[in-house]
Parts: sequence; structure tokens; C-alpha cells
Amino acid sequence: MLPCVILAGGLGTRMRPVTERIPKALVSVLGRPFAELQLEWLAVQGVEEVVYSVGYRGEMLRDAVGDGERFGLRIVYVHEGEDLRGTGGALRLAADRGVLPEAFFLLYGDSYLTVDLAAVERTWTASGLPALMTVLRNNGRWDSSNAVLDGDLVRYDKRNPQALGAAPEWIDYGLSVLGAEAVCDWLPEGGRGDVADLFHQLGAAGLLAGFEASERFYEVGSPQGLADLEEQLRSAR
Repeated sequence: MLPCVILAGGLGTRMRPVTERIPKALVSVLGRPFAELQLEWLAVQGVEEVVYSVGYRGEMLRDAVGDGERFGLRIVYVHEGEDLRGTGGALRLAADRGVLPEAFFLLYGDSYLTVDLAAVERTWTASGLPALMTVLRNNGRWDSSNAVLDGDLVRYDKRNPQALGAAPEWIDYGLSVLGAEAVCDWLPEGGRGDVADLFHQLGAAGLLAGFEASERFYEVGSPQGLADLEEQLRSAR
């Protein structure tokens, strides 16, 4: 199973005032820090290694999660400090420090998903492409649709979805597969940027494989997202 890089360095502004005291990944979900739920899910899926990219109040997350042993994981940390470089810059920093895996799942630190990671990895391997994006047929239900799934390929534009040339029906599901080489070819050492721009470039070049998820995503990046996740977890008990 591929290792997983978790991007958890953001300020969590939509969750203030809670995130004035803690990082977003430690927001309480039914009495537990969200990071614990996310890491438990990764372990059950078969992931063994995690690279945590942290920034805002990153020391608190490291203290809470530790080295991952209690989850059955091996965790290493890359700390941006207060100089946040964007999601792409965070990946480049991990590469510059020699801890970015050759290929990896990419997950956001506020995402709770139910997709089968083994199936995603098989699809990416079979594609022979440098990257894969999981997408969900959204039709504007949970956020603005920003992707087009065309056969086995994805075209993606976070900033201007209508420029895709068709009314997009899909949305980035919050999980991707990416290679370190693609990151380093895109951003120079010490570079800054949003990984969404890399996925846009790859999609435009026909180099972004797609995997369609069948169940909705959940997140703790907003009060409504947190409420939806807690409701789902209660109903699943």
C-alpha cells in the first residue's frame, strides 16, 4: 500500500474561534480529535506510513498524535513553521527535506472519506500516469463542481471550472495519488504554490487519471461540515 501525505498546515479560519486555540486536525468530533479518526481509517485501509505536513500550531498536532505507533502507523513530520507555502509548496518542502515518498496518496487534514484505497491504488497503477484524482459526481450539491471525468481521465480547474469547456458535474473528492517527480518538475526547490494548479496542468495534458467515488465526502473544515460528519458517525453506530 502506498504511503500517505496529509496536508494539515492551514489556519482553519472557517472554524474560528475553535481554531484560534488548536489546529483544525484536532477539532473535536464526538469527543475525539479528528486526526485520530482519520489515522485509524488509514490504518484499517492498509496504509503503514504517513508524512504529516504541518504548520499552524503543528507542535500541538505532533504532541497529540506522536509517532503513530498506537495507530499501527509510522509517522514523520514536515513543519513549515509560520511561513506557509501553500499546499504545493508544502509538498516541495517535504521533497527538499528528503521525506516525500516516490509515490503517495495525498489527503487533506480535514477530510473524512470512505473510498477503498486499494482500489484507488490499483486504478492509478494500471493507468501508468503520474497522478490520479478521485472525484464524486456532485452537480453542485456540496460545493462548486470543478472537474470533468472523461473516460478514465480527469480535467480539473479549481479557479475557473467553466473553462473546462463543459458544465462540470464532478468535484475533487479530497484524495489523490501523486509522484514526487511530478511535484519537483513543477516547483523548484523552495517554491510556493497550490497543488490544485499542478492537477490543472496535468489534467490539461491528459496525464491525470480518474477514479469515481460512490459515497459523499465529509470534512471538518466548516461548522456545517463538522455537524454533517458527526451526524453520519452517530447513524453508523
